[in-house]
Amino acid sequence: MNSDLAGKILNKDKRGIARGITIIENSNSDSAELLKKIYSNIGRAYRIGITGPPGAGKSTLTNQLTKYYRKKGKTVGIIAVDPTSPYTGGALLGDRVRMSEIGQDEGVFIRSMATRGSLGGLSKKAIDAADIIDAAGYDFVILETVGVGQSELDIAQAADTTIVVLVPESGDAVQAMKAGLMEIADFFVLNKSDRPGAKQAVNAIKTILMMCDHDASSWMPNIIQTIASENDGIEETAAEIDRHREYLINMGNLKKRREHRTRLRIKEIVEDKIRTELWNDVREKSLNSSLEKVVLGNLSPYHIADEILENFRKQF
Repeated sequence: MNSDLAGKILNKDKRGIARGITIIENSNSDSAELLKKIYSNIGRAYRIGITGPPGAGKSTLTNQLTKYYRKKGKTVGIIAVDPTSPYTGGALLGDRVRMSEIGQDEGVFIRSMATRGSLGGLSKKAIDAADIIDAAGYDFVILETVGVGQSELDIAQAADTTIVVLVPESGDAVQAMKAGLMEIADFFVLNKSDRPGAKQAVNAIKTILMMCDHDASSWMPNIIQTIASENDGIEETAAEIDRHREYLINMGNLKKRREHRTRLRIKEIVEDKIRTELWNDVREKSLNSSLEKVVLGNLSPYHIADEILENFRKQF
């Protein structure tokens, strides 16, 4: 990995940014070195997470929100996390096609990424990719996740402000409560609010929110009604992002959120490194040779696990 690529990223060179993300996606040995080189430039971008059930209009909202920020002279990086193709391991939906309107804008960078089996609907690599876009000097990074319901919740660990997008029909308000989305939303966008049932959906969300514990100083999630396809409610959505950002800064919570996020991420990196080192060819072979004994009931899985860990400890 050479310093030239890091330099291109810091100079907002789109090909350099794309190349850097590709290195990260492929878990190339150069990826950690690249992130180390650019890390002193990370932390300036504001990260917005957009999540919610499939078909709620997340991509349309992202598209319109990006156009709004561009009119304000702000630059935007978008990471659209798609389901993984079972054949190629790559992103399946291709949001760059869906966002073709803004894709040619010099102030916008869009990348579709595969979940690669990540249960939370947000690839671990997507957070590294957000770091690259951040280091490149973009004002906002929008992380739009695949709508997978209950396991969607790790978006809250990656964003400064998390938006949950719902629609009036299909009982989404109740489903959101079941999925835990109520807990991660900094505010809600009820999209397609021109459809029947919008008022009832807003009332249902408000009722659920009133059941949650809130003290006088805590943030109370708002509900913004939009028709994203008609650019209706986008300015209000951007204003609510600003309002939440100001709240976090004034309460000292933005720094706390980022520290918490970093703590979890470092733990995850350490665990991944240990897992990779632990499962070398020797220990994989040892595991495979013990499987029959476990299946036949001669040895407990815990016994085998203890043996493998003891063997691992001996190398230190």
